[in-house]
Amino acid sequence: MTTKYLFFTGGVVSSVGKGVTAAAMGLLLKERGFKVAVQKLDPYINVDPGTMSPYQHGEVYVLDDGAETDLDLGHYERFIDNRLSRVSNFTTGQVYAETIANERRGDYLGRTIQVIPHITNEIKRRIRLVEKETGAEIVLLEVGGTVGDIESQPFLESLRQLRNEVGRENCLFVHVTWLPTIGATGEIKTKPTQHSVAALRSIGISPNIIIARADQHVEKSLCEKIALFCDVDRDSVIPMTTASVLYEVPLLLEDLGVGELVLTKLGLTAKSKPNMQPWRKLVEDVRKPKPTVKLALVGKYVELQDAYMSVREALKHAAIANEVEVEIGWVHSVDLEKDKGWDVIKNADAILVPGGFGSRGIEGKILAARYARENKVPYLGLCLGMQVMSIDFARGLLNLEDANSSEFDRSTENPVIDLMLDQRSVTDMGGTMRLGLYPCVLQEGTKAAAMYGVAQVDERHRHRFEFNNAYRAEFEKHGMVFSGLSPDGNLVEIVELKDHPYMVASQFHPEFLSRPMKPHPLFMGLLKAAKVKAGK
Repeated sequence: MTTKYLFFTGGVVSSVGKGVTAAAMGLLLKERGFKVAVQKLDPYINVDPGTMSPYQHGEVYVLDDGAETDLDLGHYERFIDNRLSRVSNFTTGQVYAETIANERRGDYLGRTIQVIPHITNEIKRRIRLVEKETGAEIVLLEVGGTVGDIESQPFLESLRQLRNEVGRENCLFVHVTWLPTIGATGEIKTKPTQHSVAALRSIGISPNIIIARADQHVEKSLCEKIALFCDVDRDSVIPMTTASVLYEVPLLLEDLGVGELVLTKLGLTAKSKPNMQPWRKLVEDVRKPKPTVKLALVGKYVELQDAYMSVREALKHAAIANEVEVEIGWVHSVDLEKDKGWDVIKNADAILVPGGFGSRGIEGKILAARYARENKVPYLGLCLGMQVMSIDFARGLLNLEDANSSEFDRSTENPVIDLMLDQRSVTDMGGTMRLGLYPCVLQEGTKAAAMYGVAQVDERHRHRFEFNNAYRAEFEKHGMVFSGLSPDGNLVEIVELKDHPYMVASQFHPEFLSRPMKPHPLFMGLLKAAKVKAGK
């Protein structure tokens, strides 16, 4: 079968829902028996999001092979349940870095290097890698940003060229756009959509399908107007009202006939009948009235909740399975240092401390871990959350008052968290950490082993600093359990407290492997313990 391509572009505003739409369509096509793959093209010039501030980019989503990618890849994996690889995401920075390296090596034989054809050829080469490496029958490709952005022009030009190379019958352009509402009149306006399609057509691309997003019901007459002015078939303008439940999006698209519409336009016939019943049940379970448990999420970037996208979704997955609603109280760790935000902590049935980098707000995270330890509040620490739990343990139970991580205090005499030996000579900021999938052996009789129910697991990592083994024996003597270790026993992966309802923390990021219908065991354990504490 010739590989088919679905290209997703965005119009009017950013964050319009291209990623979720692509993920949902991928699910519909997978349910129809096709092997699908997904790719995100990011127009920014950074080589990857690994060194970007979460305030700028949101969450950095890590894949099995250690690729640091855009958070939309989390949507792809959670909806489609495919394990993606580094070919599924690339940036303008990577494209230019590769092209310049080729030029320095003499690959272009002294020619002048230009956007067309050299940059566009490199973009097309990377797009075709997905097909080669995955054997996908249908590739869904999302272009980041909004049509009209100067940064995305080379990507759109590359898609135009690629369409001509693989054949128009093998490509479909899906334009996801926004229909704003005028507050004074309550009137939905289509003009911005018309302008965004005009901008797209000016570079030689006409959308085959328009997904018209809005916060309120879109009348049939508006869809007809969009079809008329944008030269799109009437049945190819799909009104998509904002869903109250994220995981309802595939159901809305299915009920609107989008799955069959895509196959018809690509000249394909479904290989199997889609079974959306598990997703319908999931949405029903989300909507059922349930008791609420309160969780305090103590982070450094809580002003932008997208910085914790996968953590938030993993909590929702575990909440559904535990038949509770989770009410997240967002606590800035810096506030705790200023004696603010403690009311959220004290009213919480559980505390979660996620990952992060840098010294800002660290003492606040340590205080949150101390409160959970001293007051027997269920606690889950993720990466940095494990490290601050260890620092608090050393200070509070080993009486090592200056205990710290050498990341935050290079002069500390008690670096209970320290740099890996093979990283001490590293100077580059990007791509030098322990990244991607690593094995973890679970120790019998521990909470972690009970939650997982298996002897060994593979989890995704993103860090450079590790637990310092020089302190391991003393920690164990005072009640710390090292319940997950690397196969050689040298690296601490999971820690937990003996005499505590649930104080567990991992050096890895379990949130990246949680799925709507397969919640992660460590999150399951947290909310199970929170439910007990809340008496629900």
